[in-house]
Amino acid sequence: MDRTADLAVLVSGSGTNLQALIDAVETGTLDANINLVVSNKPDVKALSRASQAGIEATVLEAGELERGVYDAKLSDLVASADPDLVILAGWNRILSSVFLSSQLVINLHPALPGTFVGLGCIEKAFDAWQAKEIGHSGVMVHWVPDEGVDTGPTITTKEVPFVEGDSLEMFTKRMHDAEHMALVEGVTQALSELGV
Repeated sequence: MDRTADLAVLVSGSGTNLQALIDAVETGTLDANINLVVSNKPDVKALSRASQAGIEATVLEAGELERGVYDAKLSDLVASADPDLVILAGWNRILSSVFLSSQLVINLHPALPGTFVGLGCIEKAFDAWQAKEIGHSGVMVHWVPDEGVDTGPTITTKEVPFVEGDSLEMFTKRMHDAEHMALVEGVTQALSELGV
């Protein structure tokens, strides 16, 4: 890399994936700066994780705003940080073309390409395993070029097998561990593809 990449991260929850990025930046595993964290929900742990790391963190709630109006406000907010890449790390809103036309965006999703989409995918995969329909699941990082839900071009994947005697809690922990690894790898690869 000729220079250190600048990142913006969009979050909606506890921020364990954000923490994986913060840790990777601090250890030098990821050659980037996280310049902005935006949450669409107040009082989530991700915001305190960002603040503790000295990262600007802000809340932009949708409230009664129409989707396009919200995305235009979000676009202006993110553009103020001038990121090379926007990362959806537990972000629970579908972004419209109003936002996507102005930023390069990747998403972390707890399922393999072409399997489960939307929310609740860890639970969906666990139910499918219990029904003997699948023997493994996994996570992916993918580009978000349009409004399709979890359908953009894949950057990286990690398979997560089920094991005999698995509980949903045990499987969820392995999925989260895989998410943290995949996200750091995915951001690194995406920045490489962008030549940043």
